[in-house]
Amino acid sequence: MTDTSPTPRISVVVPVKNEHMNVLPLIEEIERACEPLAPFEVIYVDDGSTDATAEEVLRARATRPWLRLVRHEASCGQSAAVRTGVQAAEAPIVVTLDGDGQNDPAFIPQLVAALDDPATALAAGQRVGRKDGTYKKWQSRIANGVRGNILKDGTRDTGCGLKAFRRDIYLRLPYFDALHRFMPALIKREGYAIAHVDVVDRPRHAGQSNYGLFDRLWVGILDLAGVWWLIRRRRRVPVAQEIK
Repeated sequence: MTDTSPTPRISVVVPVKNEHMNVLPLIEEIERACEPLAPFEVIYVDDGSTDATAEEVLRARATRPWLRLVRHEASCGQSAAVRTGVQAAEAPIVVTLDGDGQNDPAFIPQLVAALDDPATALAAGQRVGRKDGTYKKWQSRIANGVRGNILKDGTRDTGCGLKAFRRDIYLRLPYFDALHRFMPALIKREGYAIAHVDVVDRPRHAGQSNYGLFDRLWVGILDLAGVWWLIRRRRRVPVAQEIK
């Protein structure tokens, strides 16, 4: 039987690990936010959860044909989950957001609209009113300051999970763990512009973070050096044509 469903305009990718209590409330919010952008698809990437996360997604999928589930056999990290979702996506525009409810899906249309300019490849959410604890906000401020001073990416908050980007450009980027935190610098390296959209941060719906601070911050020192090297080694891309 031939699949006659329309190709989605956008693919929303949600990486999750042990977030079963947050699945349904967030899916309902994504559904409301994306209705004006239909047709759309939502891809949950279960990063090796040991709770009922996958079961909750499957339960929600029973009445939502646009909802998909991809599952890692073992946890591979947030960057790997995002990449898995992007590879599975069918739309040319991908939106990502965290699965804990802190990212408000209501900002999805604004992020997608920021990509109307063909020269813009990434619309990056910038959190305001952060709901994280003082220590975590302090760490994030230092990390973003150091990164910004070294990479000159013009982005004050690369840790925000709310992003919209062109799928084909993302798949050109060199893949490594924590890629999602260096996207602005690497997108600029490819010669594209970045749009910034202020988004309101929220407390997580339930549960606790499943990706530790070391995953998010200190191990990024080597990644920072690597991205700096990639930018420094970027050369002009030749514009060539065959002479007949």
